[in-house]
Amino acid sequence: MFCTQCGAQLNDTARFCTTCGKPAGAAPNPGAAQDTYAAPAPRRLRRIESEKKIAGVCAGFAEYFDTDLTLMRVIWVALAILPPNIGVIAYIVAWAVMPKA
Repeated sequence: MFCTQCGAQLNDTARFCTTCGKPAGAAPNPGAAQDTYAAPAPRRLRRIESEKKIAGVCAGFAEYFDTDLTLMRVIWVALAILPPNIGVIAYIVAWAVMPKA
């Protein structure tokens, strides 16, 4: 596929030209309905018991924040060890409040 503005070669899945920035493909018809964008489903904070060590809280937070599970466990251990030990209380509260997956 080629850009209609500058003639640069584009990837078939490109939505915009990387050279001039013009939208790729045909110009939208003003009389046609607008292209609807389906927003992703909202992420929910939940305990994932299939990946648990204690209660699945770390796995739920790792999924919610899209981070590595091991990194999330290290963060929780650091929060539990470092004063004022807020990690222990927060983990217990999260265990009680977060729904199961």
